[in-house]
Amino acid sequence: MTLAGAAALVGGVAWSGDPLTLPFALAFPALWAWSPSRLIAALVSAGYFLAASRGLPQGVVNYYASDLWPGLLLWIIASLSFVCVHAAMWTRQRGWGRAVRYLVTVVLMGLPPFGIVGWAHPLTAAGVLFPGWAWWGLAGTLVGLTMMASRFWPAAVISLGVFWWTAVIWTHPVPPTGWRGVDLALGQRLGRDGSLDHHRELIAMVRREAGEEDRIIVLPESALGLWTPTIERLWRAGLEGSDITIIAGAAMVDAKAYDNVMVAITAESAQVLYRERMPVPFSMWQPWLAWTDEGGGARAHFFANPVAELSGQKIALLICYEQLIFWPVLQSMLHSPEIIIATGNSWWTAGTSIAAIQRANAASWARLFGVPLVVAFNL
Repeated sequence: MTLAGAAALVGGVAWSGDPLTLPFALAFPALWAWSPSRLIAALVSAGYFLAASRGLPQGVVNYYASDLWPGLLLWIIASLSFVCVHAAMWTRQRGWGRAVRYLVTVVLMGLPPFGIVGWAHPLTAAGVLFPGWAWWGLAGTLVGLTMMASRFWPAAVISLGVFWWTAVIWTHPVPPTGWRGVDLALGQRLGRDGSLDHHRELIAMVRREAGEEDRIIVLPESALGLWTPTIERLWRAGLEGSDITIIAGAAMVDAKAYDNVMVAITAESAQVLYRERMPVPFSMWQPWLAWTDEGGGARAHFFANPVAELSGQKIALLICYEQLIFWPVLQSMLHSPEIIIATGNSWWTAGTSIAAIQRANAASWARLFGVPLVVAFNL
């Protein structure tokens, strides 16, 4: 139980919402490797994951306006993938046997299907340890994680600690010139208020917020609500006389399901830039509805549209949940984007560290690859 308690401490500290604490997650593989049995390895994994995702129960309460029990149940269900994979991959074989198995576990938890709930992935710390090193930094962190699960863990601690020390010069990534992310504080109202007056207020706010050099304004996920021809015409008319481009979240609904998208709007035109690859499981992505012919829920486009192009620039877009998992950002980075956009409609995270963790993750990835970051959240 001591190892499980230590793992919970590591998970709680690492995933606090501060980018500089992310490297604490690198201690987890050592605790997993020190487990004397498969049961203890499962308990260690559960302690780490449950502590890292501790905001989920309260988030469920906020989202569904329910009591705590559904949130606790979903919290435990979400942990099963992480716990089962780590328990199954544990072996009595010491030394490099466990280290190699942990390496396989890292890959399994980074990619679908297990990576769909692969929160708290230790490789996220790469951007803090090796800012600007790109794929070499990711490889270095992977080597460090593997060594942490071997008998050479003291050498790994020293080596990674030296690089962590350089984090004292950490600087948050900033938007490129002419780009601006606008945070909103509209709570549940955002995306649910479809009145024309509400949209006119948003348009007026955008025009007020835009500075002389701001040419592209990014608004949070769901900022436009349902995307319809009427809403498109209203926004395009509202931008007349300006050269501003708005990038904002919306939902496109048809008879079977809906897409969570980001659209780009100017006075002359509008286009869908991005369709979310991985909506939030359970609350948004509900594939069982399609299996039962009930319809509804958000579509998951998985490996589609890893980058979008706007004004000749490649853009990687990450909506909400995609900032918590591993593979969407890595898939986007394979296409060498010039800008990362991270948005969220995170009103339901009130009282938790979830939104801060999303921002920290996005910042770490942006720093790892040396890519400017534009962030826009609604709280």
